[in-house]
Amino acid sequence: MKSFIAILLIFSPWILKAQNTGEIFGRVLDEKNIPVAGASVLLENTIKGAQTDIDGRYLVTGIEPGSYNLIVSYLGYETQTKYNILVKSKGNPSYDFILKESAETLDVVVISSSDKISRPKETPLSTQSLSANEIANYPGSNNDVVQVAQTLPGVSPSVGGFRNDLIIRGGAANETVYYLDGMEVPNINHFSTQGSAGGPVGMVNVSFISDVTLSSSAFGAQYDNPLSGVLQFDQRNGNPRNFNGNFRISASEAALTLEGPLFKGQKEESKTTVLASVRRSYLQFLFELIGLPFRPNYWDYQYKVRHEINAYNSISLIGLGSIDEFSVAASSEEFDPVEQAQLEQAPFINQRTNAIGLTWKNRFKNGTGFMQTTLSQNMLNNEFTRYENPRTQENPFFINDSRETETKLRYALTKFFKDWKVNTGLNLQYSDYQNRTRNLVADDFFNSEIDFVKYGFFGNVTNTFFNNKLDVSFGFRMDADTFLENSNLLDTFSPRLSLSYEFIENWRLNGSIGRYYKIPPYTILGFRDNDGSLVNSDAKYTLSDHYVLGVEYFLNPSAAISVEGFYKAYDDYPVSIRDEVSLANKGADFEVLGSEPIATVGRGRSYGLEFQFQQKLTRNFFGIFSYTYFFSEFTSFNRDVFVPSVWDSRHLISFVGGYKLKRNWEVSSRYRFAGQTPFVPTDIEATTITYPNIVLDYSRLDEQKLGVFSQLDIRIDKKWNFKRSSLNLFFEVQNILAQNAPSPPLYGLNRDENGTIIPPRTLVELEQDNSQPIPSLGIVFDF
Repeated sequence: MKSFIAILLIFSPWILKAQNTGEIFGRVLDEKNIPVAGASVLLENTIKGAQTDIDGRYLVTGIEPGSYNLIVSYLGYETQTKYNILVKSKGNPSYDFILKESAETLDVVVISSSDKISRPKETPLSTQSLSANEIANYPGSNNDVVQVAQTLPGVSPSVGGFRNDLIIRGGAANETVYYLDGMEVPNINHFSTQGSAGGPVGMVNVSFISDVTLSSSAFGAQYDNPLSGVLQFDQRNGNPRNFNGNFRISASEAALTLEGPLFKGQKEESKTTVLASVRRSYLQFLFELIGLPFRPNYWDYQYKVRHEINAYNSISLIGLGSIDEFSVAASSEEFDPVEQAQLEQAPFINQRTNAIGLTWKNRFKNGTGFMQTTLSQNMLNNEFTRYENPRTQENPFFINDSRETETKLRYALTKFFKDWKVNTGLNLQYSDYQNRTRNLVADDFFNSEIDFVKYGFFGNVTNTFFNNKLDVSFGFRMDADTFLENSNLLDTFSPRLSLSYEFIENWRLNGSIGRYYKIPPYTILGFRDNDGSLVNSDAKYTLSDHYVLGVEYFLNPSAAISVEGFYKAYDDYPVSIRDEVSLANKGADFEVLGSEPIATVGRGRSYGLEFQFQQKLTRNFFGIFSYTYFFSEFTSFNRDVFVPSVWDSRHLISFVGGYKLKRNWEVSSRYRFAGQTPFVPTDIEATTITYPNIVLDYSRLDEQKLGVFSQLDIRIDKKWNFKRSSLNLFFEVQNILAQNAPSPPLYGLNRDENGTIIPPRTLVELEQDNSQPIPSLGIVFDF
């Protein structure tokens, strides 16, 4: 706290002059992507506003910096509000709107925040959206978009709370897919678990984000491979008017983001914009400071170039990549048994990721629809090694050197036929996977190369009936590939139906039913025995049937209460032949998931009830509270015996809220709770022989449970606005109540006080302290 006060004093000469105004701009379109001219744009509780021009663009100037709700209204369309937007003297993004036609005929334009919190008709429930400002000021997230998503309703925290695994409504960590502006991005975390996607820190730069939407059920038909969730990142465009940027520094990273127009000339706005950033990790220094032997070191980069060809066509080039190096080092010269065990058991990870995509958007001149075509490629290079002696990096007993490359073509068409909205499209993917594995413990020694084509089709129709009271959406998709022995389109036919009915004013009944499929990861498909045979080529797509029913009540336009019941039934789930356990119980740690013989014979089920209260920014307060009661169980080879999963905590509680104080101060907090969870005990006898390789006894899963997870984070923000720049300082403390984060027992070799192994070789359980509060200080400077 002393350092925070010192920084305030340093900037005090600027603070006295921080009385400048800001401006906001954007564009208003309708659902057909047609510009809405003459729409009224208003900052709530002010007289500041504007009307859109013939191209749907607006500009509001002379705004006093602060937090506002931004309202857009136009005759014949539903009023729409963007809540909790932050206006600064410098560095404001564009705020774009897509208006929906209203079923009611109005005689005048009504400018008010009368629109309710809404969700897409295709996914009327189990969907949450967060704005860029809500994400940037999220307490305890350190500007990590994926950590923000972990706090949303129904999402379980990872064991210990330090990883970005998205465990949604009882589903496994690898059951969520990620899309960046419609481009699928398999890896969104640094040091991600191959075969899954979780890792300790996310790659997506919050400065790029317009909105983030998490769907927990009722996934759109355009998405292939989701079983539990779809996390969609919508990126904003670069500033078409002026060059600007921001510099962000915190305890874990430093980031520089630049944006602006290209080829502008004397025009007020350019048709070509660029947005680019680079980030550098400080996480290795933070871990050293708090006494952890892990040294995660990373770089990442992100960019978006958009060109508006004409009023009907635009192209965008987007990219995301990282350079990751995960190593270990002693934090002190004195012997520490816990640190020694962590050093010995930690892997060395070197990863390189890159995703690049080119998107063409075309709006039909007759106003009947639009289409989007995306050509993209993503790559993951993963070198994963475990050593008998990590200090000297000698005697490796596990080596996984692999490369995954996907080249994808996605096409989506949206057409409007009177009141009907029709979506259809296809995806075509070429996959190339290479792997070199040396596993002394499991006696696996193979080189593998596979390549194949995956393809799919989808369709969806949506309409509204009974004077806008009933929304109906029906869709389907089919997927197949040229690798698996029994793959064909008809076997993966997956219909889905969503309904939403306003049976009383401000009360809606929502329901959905759907079937979803996921192809096994490349680690499973490319695994070979020591004779070079592909042993998992007879695997099946994993199946999940979702049934969701909920009721929603709107207390006012910015607040709603909802209750949802859900049931998910899994079939053809991969089961480990060696460990005789569902792979659903693996993949939430630093490992390589699925590189082993499997059989797709498992079943699973996850069901529960979820309550949620959401309050968008009103009278300076905003917040989300949720409680989820659920069961998550999977089988192995005996399809009738269901065993609780390692995240079956039964109870999930999450709360995030903030209050806007005067003079641009803001206080926010986040609380997460998860009940006791089963864990897999260590096989002491086998581990004593193979140490530092840890052998888990999966036959004893659910015999013991970890303690509850409970963590409170707080954050304080202060913002200043100067003539040509703005500044945000924040101070936050994670786990301010010093609650001990639960983790499985840690074992190490029995040693004396000097670190010498005491014969005979035996394992001892070591005491861990995971209760330290973690303070951090951050600066965001917009220029």
